[in-house]
Order: sequence, then C-alpha cells, then structure tokens
Amino acid sequence: MDREPNHEDANLILRLYEMRREPRMREARRWFATSFHATTLEAFQRLCPPGSEENASYRMVTSYWEMVASFVNRGILHEELYFETGGELLFVWERISDLLPHLRASQKNPKTLANVEAVAGRFQAWWGERAPDFYAQFRNNVRAAGAPPKPAPPLEIPHTD
Repeated sequence: MDREPNHEDANLILRLYEMRREPRMREARRWFATSFHATTLEAFQRLCPPGSEENASYRMVTSYWEMVASFVNRGILHEELYFETGGELLFVWERISDLLPHLRASQKNPKTLANVEAVAGRFQAWWGERAPDFYAQFRNNVRAAGAPPKPAPPLEIPHTD
C-alpha cells in the first residue's frame, strides 16, 4: 500500500470489531467456528439447507468477511494495519477454501468470495515473510479443530498358541 495507516483506518477497524460483537453475529461466528466443516456441495447442502439458521449464519459470516476484504482490496482499509490486527479472515478462508470451487460452479459465479480469496492470499504471503512456519501450522490447526474424529484403527489381538 502506498500510504501510511491513519486514524480513519484505526476507526474502521474498531467499527468492524464492534460489528463482530453484535449478538446475532457473535452466534453466527460461534456456529461457524465449531460446526462448519463442509468441503463438498453435498455436505454444505446438508449442513446449511436454504432457509435454515445454519444457512443464515454461514451467509452472515462469509458476507461480513467479504465486505471487510473488499475494504482492504480497495485501499479503504490499510492492508498491513489490517494484517497486524486481524486473523479471523484466515480462519474463515481455511474453512471455505475447499468448498469454494464447488459453490462457484453451482452458483455459476466465479467471483463468489473473490475478495476474501485475494486478501487471504496476500495475508498468507505476509505471514510467510514474517514467520515462515506459521501459516502451515495455523492451517493444520484450523482444519483439525472440530473436524469429525477419525475412526480408531482396529484393535489387534495378539495371537497366543
């Protein structure tokens, strides 16, 4: 970005933070963090059927972060200041990145969540310059958190003769 961050950037970050604290948004974010693990269109449709609270929560979370990302992409919000103070966008990105190609195809809209994708890519690069091992660990943690447990391997009973 060609400019220094200013008080308007700081105020916008604070306003965006306040929006995240609104009770319905807080509930949507909690649900998304604990329950959203869809990587296929079929899983998404089961988890978030149209008209459901889950669908409303999904739309609330993703549209919020698409709005924030659009501010960053347009230079309305200073990118590096945002990167220094944010992180939840990357969490959301990791939860939707495998699903996104399926959503785009089903909606016939290649721009679905394109702002989030663009900011997430630059944010990952930003972390790569500052803490090269961080993002891989972060990705693993997000993808493992709350994912359905893997089945235990079968017990091997020792043979005694």
